[in-house]
Amino acid sequence: MASVNELLDQLFTMIDEAKNVPLSSDKCMLERDQALDLIDEIRAAFPVELAEAKKLLAARADYIASAKREGELIVQQAEEKAKQMLAEDELLSQAKQKSAEVVRQAEDRSRELKKAANVYCEDALRRTEEAVAEAYDEIKKSRSRFRAAAAGMGQPQGPMFDAEAEEQN
Repeated sequence: MASVNELLDQLFTMIDEAKNVPLSSDKCMLERDQALDLIDEIRAAFPVELAEAKKLLAARADYIASAKREGELIVQQAEEKAKQMLAEDELLSQAKQKSAEVVRQAEDRSRELKKAANVYCEDALRRTEEAVAEAYDEIKKSRSRFRAAAAGMGQPQGPMFDAEAEEQN
């Protein structure tokens, strides 16, 4: 079956090539049956062509709707990805801040512990030094008492160890 355009072209050609009516340039003579047959064929072809055109329009509408849905889905996914990335950036930022705070607190605590340890060691060494000095003084006093007691008992005074003389050397 010929398309509507082909049938219309045939009808145009038939009218274009038709003989003019005598004494009139606007009117022509056609074979009625042939022209009516062409019009009938055009009428018969119209529903087929219209149905195909409707199918094409429906397919086009479906394609556009599908493309629109797909576009919306892509936009939605992109927005979700952007939100996720922002959330991850925020979490990372919070983690960095928390990490910096923990490090700062640990450094502060470390300084405090070092200071306390230094104070404790200094105090312990001072007390030890004082205790050793007191013990040394007590030893010197005891030795002096011992010498005095030994001299009072009539014991010969032999060479004795002199801590004071040794300390000066």
